Amino acid sequence: MTYTVYDDIITLKLIQEACKVLGVSMEAILKLFGEYFFEFCKKSGYDRMLRTLGGNLTEFIENLDALHSYLALSYKEMNAPSFRLERGADRKMLLHYYSDRSGLCHIVPGIIEAVAKDFFNMDVAMDILDMNKEVERTGKKEHVVFLIVQKSHRQIRKAKLNRLQDSQDTRRDEELRVKQAGVNIQKYVPGLQNQNIQLDEYFSIIHPQVTFNIFSICKFINSQFVLKTRRERMPGAWKHQPTLKLRGQMIWMESMRCMIYLCSPKLRSLQELEELQMHLSDLAPHDTTRDLILLNQQRLAEMELSTQLERKKEELRVLSKHLAVEKKKTETLLYAMLPEHVANQLKEGKKVAAGEFKTCTILFSDVVTFTNICAACEPIKIVNMLNSMYSRFDRLTSVHEVYKVETIGDAYMVVGGVPVPVGSHAQRVANFALGMRISAKEVMNPVTGEPIQIRVGIHTGPVLAGVVGDKMPRYCLFGDTVNTASRMESHGLPEKVHLSPTAYRALENQGFEIIERGEIEVKGKGKMTTYFLIQNLNASEDEIMGRPQTVLDHKGKQKREASS
Repeated sequence: MTYTVYDDIITLKLIQEACKVLGVSMEAILKLFGEYFFEFCKKSGYDRMLRTLGGNLTEFIENLDALHSYLALSYKEMNAPSFRLERGADRKMLLHYYSDRSGLCHIVPGIIEAVAKDFFNMDVAMDILDMNKEVERTGKKEHVVFLIVQKSHRQIRKAKLNRLQDSQDTRRDEELRVKQAGVNIQKYVPGLQNQNIQLDEYFSIIHPQVTFNIFSICKFINSQFVLKTRRERMPGAWKHQPTLKLRGQMIWMESMRCMIYLCSPKLRSLQELEELQMHLSDLAPHDTTRDLILLNQQRLAEMELSTQLERKKEELRVLSKHLAVEKKKTETLLYAMLPEHVANQLKEGKKVAAGEFKTCTILFSDVVTFTNICAACEPIKIVNMLNSMYSRFDRLTSVHEVYKVETIGDAYMVVGGVPVPVGSHAQRVANFALGMRISAKEVMNPVTGEPIQIRVGIHTGPVLAGVVGDKMPRYCLFGDTVNTASRMESHGLPEKVHLSPTAYRALENQGFEIIERGEIEVKGKGKMTTYFLIQNLNASEDEIMGRPQTVLDHKGKQKREASS
């Protein structure tokens, strides 16, 4: 999230995982991140601000610290790096990078090279010359020196640092003695009006984090300097006053051998102004700090609103994710009750019209002596038995692509060719029936401890199908075909798959072994010649059950393959 501060440990872990996934080095990942971060900043509304930092790459880098200081007004927890340029020969520059955040220095070449290319139409290359800690910046953990080599023909015109370098050695012994102080600063830092006061007695330097002497200040002359009052050195009640921070520019006055510090109070908001017991009138009329406080007060309010909106957005994203999971569960339950295309029509608020199917195959099954089993054992054992049996049957409906219509007690009903018409409906139901018979042997009778026995009846014919009910809608089949299929089951025999004449004709010459039972009296139908389905001659038990098959490879070794 944009306005959330994350620990660098998290960043480094993400980079390490990215290295494993992409198979590239951490340095390459960080450099790519630097390039992307530059694009992200431009897209986030900082494009115009970045372009105005300088007219060339040198000026751009020299003003990065000032930009970070401005951004710190809004992003209070930002721990920004610092930059210092040294001019070299042959269009080369040395970039000194200082940071409290170890391990991220390789981001810098990605950013600087992208800036040079985009803003100044320059091709530059950056290499690390040195990586160490510098005495003058003991507050920073990492000091890295980059060599910047310009590959294009555009010249960097400014050479301010060269002039400073020439005169640095002459300032090593200059003292930080205060010669003159403004009236307003004297109000908040009593004692500065005294003669021969050392500046470091009343102030410490917090940015840039250099040794507090003229030599170090000159070395970073293009940086914005931030000083902080040392209240412990002040007399009496002044020790308990809020700490005052000053920010501004250091200017070396060669003719007077003095450094002038043009500064203003470093304030982020009206609240900080009040805490220091200051007023806008205490600031010079020409001082832009007045405008910064008022503008930043508005920006802080906008950022707080943006933060709240982003948190709400994240909460909505999480809720949306949970909703999608719950929706998936609901759909799974709905598709278990109704055919998928029917359920989708109902979800869209459409009315599902009843449909006529000219031919389909219906199967009924039940458990032999189920009434006796119920009378002889506890209900929970009956439930466990039926659950074990139905779970196996349900899996087979997916294997053979038949539709489970309903279960009532021990009765199980499926149909092939409905709700999606298919020419092989009879073969699918027949294979399902053979699988049922095998599965039933794995389910134990809680009374005898022996495998249960089932009766199966199959009939082929026309049906009318549609959704009935509002509170708990069901997809039901209507017509004489349903009754006849039920009769085939009730007039069947244990462990047998009983076929009607039309079911027999649909399966004839389809690779099934079928024997004639003969003519029997069927309740409500009269005399019928019926048949028993024995087996599928072209399919193994593993194929019927949808199990992985054991086959031999060309070397004679066993291997497992999924059935088709």
